[in-house]
Amino acid sequence: MKLIASIFFVLVVQLSWTQDSISVLFIGNSYLSVNNLPQMVQDLTQSLGDHMLMDSKMNGGFTFQSHAYDATTYTKIHAKPWNFVVLQGQSQEPSFPYDQVNQQSLPYAQQISDSVYASNGCSQVNYYMTWGRQVGDPQWDSINTFDKMNTRLRNAYLRIADSTNASVSPVGVAWKYVRDNYPAINLYAGDGSHPSLEGSYLAACTFYSSLFQKSSVGASYTAGLNPQICAILQQVASSVVLDSIPTWKLVHHDSLFNASFVAGVNQYDVLFAATTSSPGNLVWDFGDGSPVGFGQNPTHTYVAGTYTVTLFASGACGMDTVQQQITVNTVSLDDITTQWPYLYQNEQGDFVCQTRLFDVMNIEAMNLAGQQIPVSHTVNSDGTITFPYNPDIFMIRIDFDHYVLIQRVH
Repeated sequence: MKLIASIFFVLVVQLSWTQDSISVLFIGNSYLSVNNLPQMVQDLTQSLGDHMLMDSKMNGGFTFQSHAYDATTYTKIHAKPWNFVVLQGQSQEPSFPYDQVNQQSLPYAQQISDSVYASNGCSQVNYYMTWGRQVGDPQWDSINTFDKMNTRLRNAYLRIADSTNASVSPVGVAWKYVRDNYPAINLYAGDGSHPSLEGSYLAACTFYSSLFQKSSVGASYTAGLNPQICAILQQVASSVVLDSIPTWKLVHHDSLFNASFVAGVNQYDVLFAATTSSPGNLVWDFGDGSPVGFGQNPTHTYVAGTYTVTLFASGACGMDTVQQQITVNTVSLDDITTQWPYLYQNEQGDFVCQTRLFDVMNIEAMNLAGQQIPVSHTVNSDGTITFPYNPDIFMIRIDFDHYVLIQRVH
């Protein structure tokens, strides 16, 4: 079998669509029920011209374990295909030592999250990152100040979110900013733990920016507070969330459907292999003025040149558009100078890549469905790389420092 090498450079453009209506289930305790925070979020949302369908489960003192053992939790989760399910642990719980959180909190957060994803693959779990108490928790030296406790809570919620494939609404981070920069605004109720009305308003603004990925600045809803204070809290919450979206692991609710594709060039024929995060409809614009194509693995015939190929994908969780620029070079292996990387099969049938002047940065192998499969390789003393033969490998992609080689091998 004679392999054909081809070169193309890739530009990926992600597009997203804004949708202004979401559904949210809040699961927590008194940090939600004091001042009816879910209702405040809904009222704030409405004042900004958006819509939020909302339900809640608020049980005073409940931990992640308490919610995980309560049948009502799962009844609520399965009641609707929620865009978001917000989870909150007991106020001290995530600030406890690392191992204790891993043993007593994380497994139950995982259990609830798994139920959310099983109920609706398009749902997102979002954690309500709460704040340190006004003077910390004096029972333990490690969290006996606000800053110590707040840092523990921040780190724990981010770790739990990372472990459960979830995001975070960083109320505790916004809380610290207000404490540090606007000390005259009292965020605490009389017990130094629960939120004052100002504290709940700050939390509501943080949730709005986290769930919609929009600024709450300019909202007419004030919950009866001084409008000037509301303006400060809106600005703080918006900045904390929107300036650090990757940190909070936030994904727009209409961007859960993701698509990508690779292309293998064999002379004038290009085979495309699409991968999507869930089943969907795929439409291809091949970039040469020809009729559109459909399906996961279309083949298209080009004349030599450079083309921008666009994949339009849509599914139950949203839409995605991906573009790649490909250059079709119909150069056979015999014509390629040994200065350029190329791939061939040796007498044993294994794949060999001649690298010469280029440093290998990453290697991926894909099957016919466009799914990645494990591939091992050996770097040889002569500068070549050898891959054991695997009949499931359909295409190999090798990223060099200044070059990308994508080659169909079957």
